[in-house]
Amino acid sequence: MRIAFFDTKDYDRQWFEKMTPKYGYEFSFFETRCTENTVILANGHDAVCVFVNDELNKNVIDKLYEMGIKAILLRCAGYDNVDLEACSGRIPVLRVPSYSPTAVAEYAAALFLTLNRKIHKAYTRTREFNFKISGLMGVTLRGKTAGVVGTGKIGKIMIEILKGFGMEILAYDLYPDTSLDVEYTTIDDLFKRSDVITLHCPLTDDSRYIVNKNSISKMKDGVILVNTSRGALVDTSALIDGLKKNKFRGVALDVYEEEEDYFFEDRSGDIINDDELVKLMSFPNVLITSHQAFFTEESLDAIAEVTCENLKSLVEGKELVNEVVLNK
Repeated sequence: MRIAFFDTKDYDRQWFEKMTPKYGYEFSFFETRCTENTVILANGHDAVCVFVNDELNKNVIDKLYEMGIKAILLRCAGYDNVDLEACSGRIPVLRVPSYSPTAVAEYAAALFLTLNRKIHKAYTRTREFNFKISGLMGVTLRGKTAGVVGTGKIGKIMIEILKGFGMEILAYDLYPDTSLDVEYTTIDDLFKRSDVITLHCPLTDDSRYIVNKNSISKMKDGVILVNTSRGALVDTSALIDGLKKNKFRGVALDVYEEEEDYFFEDRSGDIINDDELVKLMSFPNVLITSHQAFFTEESLDAIAEVTCENLKSLVEGKELVNEVVLNK
């Protein structure tokens, strides 16, 4: 089996090449993202392996089908960048649903701790031998209320971490897990009562812009917002407006709605044309990282292993347990 990899980074090549002796697949690594202009690179392959910023719209899917591509392998959990309707009955879409929920939850906790105690600012100061602590004050977390939006595998681990800080937990999920020792509530109530809000839900039609002008207006003044899930959960324009009005103690984003042109790339020498991203970067209480919450050795190992196993199941005619099926 020949697999065409798009949006490849050095670490992708390193971890997937380790799988060659076990599975015998032949990998072609392309640094470019998969788009209508680059999909032709998949010609002559049996499958494509893509990531979160590849654009698999209907035109791309049609071309892959014409090439005889047998599988679309997502080396990630999210699939909102794939036109599932165009794939239905033509090309199976196989994902890695849970490579390391612990890694993402730990990173989300690190983000809001950094924001709250301004560790990133302290580090920069002391590197220049400035040991003043004025302007670095945070708040004690014990006894504060944390709102967890989405209580899947990542959300559950996040709840464990937050309980370790002695925080009161509010949770919201369309499908509550009654076995959890938390207070499930409405999304509006969660927004109103939480001192820290952390997003761990998938991007769907229902969750798109779940953080918007209306929901921000319901939040406490001085709330901390953390998003390590999907960028489009947050309406960026509304977020910027809230920041201007001093609504937030801090905002941490590991994802961004228009990230595909910037994240995972070195753009330090370029003029950034995304005005909203530039505005976000200008706020002293905003911390943005480049979609790295998943980025641990354990995660990369799991991604490579499960991706290869997904293809193996297809080749051997076994049950495709990680197939993404269109819900009509």
